[in-house]
Amino acid sequence: MNSIKETNYNFKNQKAFYRGKVRDVYTIGNHVLMIASDRISAFDVVLPRPIPYKGQVLNQIAAKNLEATREIVPNWLITTPDPNASFGLKCETFPVEMVVRGYLAGHAWREYKSGKRTICAVSLPEGLKENDKLPSPIITPTTKAHEGHDEDISRENIIALGLVEQDKYTALEKYALALFAKGTEMALQNGLILVDTKYEFGEKDGTIYLIDEIHTPDSSRFFYNANYQENQDNNLPQKQLSKEFVREWLIANNFQGKDGQTIPEMTDEKIEEISNRYIELYEKVTGEKFVKDLTEDIIQRVENNVNSFLKKI
Repeated sequence: MNSIKETNYNFKNQKAFYRGKVRDVYTIGNHVLMIASDRISAFDVVLPRPIPYKGQVLNQIAAKNLEATREIVPNWLITTPDPNASFGLKCETFPVEMVVRGYLAGHAWREYKSGKRTICAVSLPEGLKENDKLPSPIITPTTKAHEGHDEDISRENIIALGLVEQDKYTALEKYALALFAKGTEMALQNGLILVDTKYEFGEKDGTIYLIDEIHTPDSSRFFYNANYQENQDNNLPQKQLSKEFVREWLIANNFQGKDGQTIPEMTDEKIEEISNRYIELYEKVTGEKFVKDLTEDIIQRVENNVNSFLKKI
């Protein structure tokens, strides 16, 4: 299937290029162009095969949610010149990711299950089980690593190390919780629960901006609301609309990104399954039918659309 594993464009007024785990980032003048590739990462490792339509799913969900949250905090996005591309403001990134958790799932559950009752200096009550709702949403920040693993860090250490000034960090917390509340409201309208998510912020000319993506399957975890409580009452697993099912498959095949471990084979069937799950999440999160772009050469399509856009600005 046609997909974008990586791009190597040379656009007009291009000043710099950076390849992240999932996005290829081009600095165009004083702006940023992000190409959402079909790469998929788990445990901070980019897996060997791309997932068709994944980049389109991420880019289009992020654009919709950025537009829906502009009243809470300004964001970087100006326009999407292609289904896989976003163009916007270049900001100075704060070196932390704001992880907001409303439920005990994923990494937080694994930490809790191991016996820990504090995460990022945030205390958790005794007696919780996997996927339980927390008394109130909590923020468990991580460092933002360009390579390797992001690490849990406390609010106090972020400020003490000078990663973010105290007043600005307080603002990031306020924005993150407000965004999570809005995301929760939007998810419920489509029968979903926003379980946890991460937000990234930057600064430009003294103003804080929300950057990167928001409420996508790569940055967030969703449950189905209709059968959530019944599943919890009966100690049944929650069906997740997130990338967690990929992590679970890797764990079941003895891979967690640790030295010496081998990534299990990604068969055509597994690739198609992951692709279909991403499309399902798009339709559930947005309430809209996903329209596959069937262009034969996606790499060329993106280049053509971006160049056409750049000529107009």
